[in-house]
Amino acid sequence: MPDDKRKSVKDWPEDERPRERLLKYGADSLSDAQLLAIIIKTGRNGRTTLDLGMELLEKFKSLEGIAQAGINELCGKGGIKGIGKAKAAEIKAAIELGRRQQKPSLYGASFCSCDDVIGYYRPRMKDLKKEVFHCALLDTKNKLIRNEEVSVGSLSASIVHPRETFKAAIRESAAAVIFIHNHPSGDTRPSQEDILLTKRLVQAGEVLGIRVLDHIIIGDGTHFSFRDKGMIGP
Repeated sequence: MPDDKRKSVKDWPEDERPRERLLKYGADSLSDAQLLAIIIKTGRNGRTTLDLGMELLEKFKSLEGIAQAGINELCGKGGIKGIGKAKAAEIKAAIELGRRQQKPSLYGASFCSCDDVIGYYRPRMKDLKKEVFHCALLDTKNKLIRNEEVSVGSLSASIVHPRETFKAAIRESAAAVIFIHNHPSGDTRPSQEDILLTKRLVQAGEVLGIRVLDHIIIGDGTHFSFRDKGMIGP
């Protein structure tokens, strides 16, 4: 890297310019800061795009930290000088594209085990800051008809009512459902509220003739399955 960090990136040797290095050697040859520099595009106040990329990583510790930061955290008071709202939006969009590319498509998914469900929902839910409650609507072969987001709650709880939860299942003539929600704290142990809600949903499903196959709580690298623990069954 050049000794004079304030020198324009255009003045750097070609192999040290992030964009040129990507074109010549491929994206996997670049550091996180260099990739951010390409997204940022232009420096400001005497700082290069690479300076800004490095400052982002230093402040938020990692790309995941940047992904979890809000727009105002990136560019508002206490944010990074030189990162405005437009650049912050571009950074967030690029990270979200990468995240979506890693998520398997839900279309036509077959949920025959807890592991199947976790494989599809964990990438979508593990980093959410709020508690979100989903209902997977399944046909008679346990293939996904559609996913329904039932509720978005606070950091600690969601408000879920059986009537609203089964509305889409009835409309889509679903044969069975699986409930999935996350615990932003990372602790997947069910609360008393989770246990009572699950009992109510199972009872509602029995009345409606829609099987409740499982209720799964997703946390930080772990999960809890009500069926696997014998709390829904057989």
